[in-house]
Amino acid sequence: MEKTQANDPRVATMVRTFNAPRQLVWDAWTEAEHLVNWWGPKGMNTKVEELNFEEGGSWKYTMMMPDGNEFVTEGTFTEIKEPEKLVTSADFKPMTVDVVLTVLFEDLGEQTKMTFSVTHKTEEYRQQQEEMGFRNGWGSTFDRLEVYLKEK
Repeated sequence: MEKTQANDPRVATMVRTFNAPRQLVWDAWTEAEHLVNWWGPKGMNTKVEELNFEEGGSWKYTMMMPDGNEFVTEGTFTEIKEPEKLVTSADFKPMTVDVVLTVLFEDLGEQTKMTFSVTHKTEEYRQQQEEMGFRNGWGSTFDRLEVYLKEK
């Protein structure tokens, strides 16, 4: 994790180690055919509406909630360093808006350490997001990613 993020009270970070090679974890984050299988908390189905995977490219995913409502997530890639780092703006309307996601992928041989950080505009906004279930939501999503990677 970058030192500036480690000391920034606006940043919420989660670290997971997956039993999968880094290229596969990278592909799971960057290719539509993988994303639809794990993006979103348990119980949601995801449709990739747009995925222009390049710096300045936009993405938009629609998650179908169990009650039939749609939850739209979208952003713009601002930094791509394959297969090590992704940075994107992100809006998860209406719950979370105007955040930056940074995902680092560290090669551990047959495993990959993923450091996922979300930078919020203020420390108060980060606290609010944590209280709303940031760790549960992303934790469930990363649990789905872990299961998906085991199947590959």
